[in-house]
Amino acid sequence: MPNPVRPAAFALALALALTGCGADVASQDAPGKGSGAPGGHYPVTVENCGEKKTYDKAPQRVVTNDVGITEIMFALGLEDHMAGYVMPDDKGDLTSVPWKDGYEKTTWLSKGTINKELVLDARADLVFAGWNYGFNEGEGFTPAALRRVGIDSYLLSESCRNGRGKARGVMAPLDALYTDLRNLGRIFDVEDRAETLVGAFREEVAEARATAAEGGARPRVFLYDDGQDKPFTSGAYAGPHDIITKAGGDHIMKDLKDSWTTVGWETVVERDPEVIVINNYGDTSAERKRAFLKSYKPLADVSAIRHDRIVVLDYVDLVESPRNPAAVTRLAAELRGLTP
Repeated sequence: MPNPVRPAAFALALALALTGCGADVASQDAPGKGSGAPGGHYPVTVENCGEKKTYDKAPQRVVTNDVGITEIMFALGLEDHMAGYVMPDDKGDLTSVPWKDGYEKTTWLSKGTINKELVLDARADLVFAGWNYGFNEGEGFTPAALRRVGIDSYLLSESCRNGRGKARGVMAPLDALYTDLRNLGRIFDVEDRAETLVGAFREEVAEARATAAEGGARPRVFLYDDGQDKPFTSGAYAGPHDIITKAGGDHIMKDLKDSWTTVGWETVVERDPEVIVINNYGDTSAERKRAFLKSYKPLADVSAIRHDRIVVLDYVDLVESPRNPAAVTRLAAELRGLTP
């Protein structure tokens, strides 16, 4: 996977964020108390997907599910608080990311599906996952089920259900990332690291936006995840919405009040995207997805297909993760390079 160029401020932020877990940081509750020092900082209360949760101490054996969630922990320098992570081996190159040391220091518990038996075997005290990012009523793996066996949960904010059935999303995607960084900063007493990351990410996104097209010059963009009968795509509450919008594109599915969902091809054709972004992961390669899009007859007259304007981003760029700001930078460069 290409390693996107990041501004110097972001590189500095990563250097600060990746200092060892023992580094002293100031907390809002107890200035000068860092790294879970006893007294002063705890208990702390955060709001997670509408629920107030109180922590009397920092969790010590966290199990994470999926690549973006795992890298949020690594970006905060919290590997020493992890029992391990669960994710398939289809998430791209993990050796060139800024926090690659986290993967080297932490146990890859399973390349399959996270489940209650696995986290019990890992002696987890907290599972960081999300709805459709590991938690699933059909599999019986839910925060409520874990609570019954004495294991706490933290839900990825991108996955929060919003009260319309199982639809997900309660805030803008980048706000979800910043919210989780700040919440975890409080939970683990690393608030300074969290604020450093959030500040650097905001700066990177602002730099990308400053060079992005505005108004009618913004190209219409469609996110294609997978699917042939019906395309799986992003609504307003999944990462691609903010990535596309802040990179200077007009996200054609911005009216979908959900995160990841399916639509009909007729809607895609009607909205005539000028650029298609492919989500690269899974058994179907980006090249096979591109070949399908270019050969699918109903799309033949869509602008993006006629002009071969197809961009590939990796899965971890597009789900909530600390790679989202760099994805904004990369897509902004791609969109600036389009010719009329």
